[in-house]
Amino acid sequence: MRLSTAIFDMDGLLIDSERLLISEWLAAAQRREIALTAEQLIPSIGLVGQACADLLAAAVGGHDIAGSIRDEIHRRYAQGLLRPDLRPGAREILGRLHGEQIRCAVASSSPVAEVEHRLGQHDLLRYLRSWAGGDEVPRSKPDPDVYLLAAERLKVHPQECLAFEDSDHGAEAALAAGMQVVLVPDLKTPQTHLTQRCLRVSSSLHELGDWTLERFA
Repeated sequence: MRLSTAIFDMDGLLIDSERLLISEWLAAAQRREIALTAEQLIPSIGLVGQACADLLAAAVGGHDIAGSIRDEIHRRYAQGLLRPDLRPGAREILGRLHGEQIRCAVASSSPVAEVEHRLGQHDLLRYLRSWAGGDEVPRSKPDPDVYLLAAERLKVHPQECLAFEDSDHGAEAALAAGMQVVLVPDLKTPQTHLTQRCLRVSSSLHELGDWTLERFA
């Protein structure tokens, strides 16, 4: 089936939020005199819900401590003290696809209000026809629900969609939805069995502009 739509993850792919989040967790742990390393936090990338909460709790010494760190970071976001940068090539690829009238959407595990806020901060919403957040579906990635919702909102078949992801859980979700997947790993090295199922693995969105337009030609 001919490709008609590009669907992007947000955190770690378009927005450099995961690197900032790890930095904030490390700083919060240091203030509490808790020994914590980035290597302990990286496995949480792409995880949500109880699995993520359990991993972070194990890393810092309990759910109460993890909850206090999470609340502290949320307050800093709400106060405008934290603003993740764009990932390299994010605006470029969205702008080129938009200029060629190729439909673009976002399918994120983050709540939809957070999706709108973070993308709005960088004026990226104007490139998108739609977006879907993790709080709008019953099951988070690696289940395909949020990708299926993004496709449904654009009234396109999942097989018409090319998904862009940085995490293994996100790539598994898009594959389960029946989409072709481009993997752009950031902090977490993907497993070989996953990369072999992706259409392409790239080190940066910068590399994908011409190649992506050719897929929609």
